[in-house]
Amino acid sequence: MMFKQPFSRRDVLKLAGGAVVIVGTGVLAGNVLRPEAAVGAVGDPDLFLAGTDGWIHLPETPAIPPFHPDVLAPDLLTTYIFGFRDVTGKTDLQRTNQKNKAQHSAPMFWTKQFDPASPVDFTVQLTNLGLALRPDLFDAHTLHWHGFRNVIPFFDGEPSGSVAIRTGRVFTYVYRPREPGTYMFHCHVEDVEHVHMGMTGLVFVRPLQDGQNIAGHSKFLYNDGDGSTGFDREFGMFLSEVWAEAHWADAHIQLPEWSNYRADFGLLNGRVYPDTIAPNAPIDAAASVHSLAVQTDSAGDLIAPAGHPELQYQPQSSLVTCNAGETVALRFANLGFREQAMTTAGIRMRVVGRDATPMRGRDGTDTSYETETINIGPGESFDVVFVAPDHTGPGFDTYLIYNRNYPVTNNLAPGGMGGQATEIRVYAAGGIPPQSYPNDLGV
Repeated sequence: MMFKQPFSRRDVLKLAGGAVVIVGTGVLAGNVLRPEAAVGAVGDPDLFLAGTDGWIHLPETPAIPPFHPDVLAPDLLTTYIFGFRDVTGKTDLQRTNQKNKAQHSAPMFWTKQFDPASPVDFTVQLTNLGLALRPDLFDAHTLHWHGFRNVIPFFDGEPSGSVAIRTGRVFTYVYRPREPGTYMFHCHVEDVEHVHMGMTGLVFVRPLQDGQNIAGHSKFLYNDGDGSTGFDREFGMFLSEVWAEAHWADAHIQLPEWSNYRADFGLLNGRVYPDTIAPNAPIDAAASVHSLAVQTDSAGDLIAPAGHPELQYQPQSSLVTCNAGETVALRFANLGFREQAMTTAGIRMRVVGRDATPMRGRDGTDTSYETETINIGPGESFDVVFVAPDHTGPGFDTYLIYNRNYPVTNNLAPGGMGGQATEIRVYAAGGIPPQSYPNDLGV
């Protein structure tokens, strides 16, 4: 799609509305797509994201000269990234202030499955703040919901068939999520570079079955009908990677040779072990309706996790906390470039979904299975549940979640574990309160 003349936000919204009407009436779509009656987005969006650049912290030793730590990095930080920020509810000035303050991984968000009986669209607005360190680059950005069965390709985020958002522009994506499960999202412009630089995050859809009491549960991963995907607590586990040379190259106006790719760092929710078990940044529970809303200061900047100022732009913990006997859901997604093998040491997981599809045959046969290790390829997601074992105490019992692909993901850490690893901490029954939001540690 080519635009020879500059166009305003109003023009973009008009175009969005027009495209939806065309698809809805079937003038261009024929019988290929399901007919949809829809209109352009109106009112405030459910979620407002901003694309920009920024810096994060990775272990400074052992060094990878000259690429890591980057000499251009601000104090406490080491690695240049592209990424997204949640700017929902911010003023225009606060949004502008978030240029060069991207987070990794991108803000986790979620919505409920579309209900034809009570139709409500889910809208995500995206603005492009530009790149502070690289003003020579005019990269557009998109939001591509990876694996999402999008009836309207115009909102898919793949730039050859939908709109890409130029610097200073705003666009609203309209979704009708019909399939629950765990997905991921990323920018699809210059996708090898933008994905690897950090424009990636976790997104999931809650089933219509939520709120019903089935087999003692009221929260579920899928519309199972029997409670087999029910859970008491849920935790997102987003896998990504950093090749230090590529990040350094973008900061220093160089071009990496992607055929030389290697994963110097394996990240879990944007951090490496032991930072993965550091606490979340302060979360605004009341605002966490559709996203994990990190508290911000008066300028709109993220407040760092307590005791960890270096993790200001890596706000999400990967620590898993639960009470003995509770059912815990883990939502895994991988947007690195390599297959990984995530293991729960001493705890059996039941795989109940894969790639936002429940483990059920066409005739309803249960195809879920138990394992201690799941192999997650690039672009794949897994939904698993486990029952927390008995507590032996005192305090909490500790189990490990770690990547068995150790030579690739140990972050060059001599004699110790690093990378994509975290802990499961099991407390006595009633030891911690119920969750208020996903990845709520309760402590």
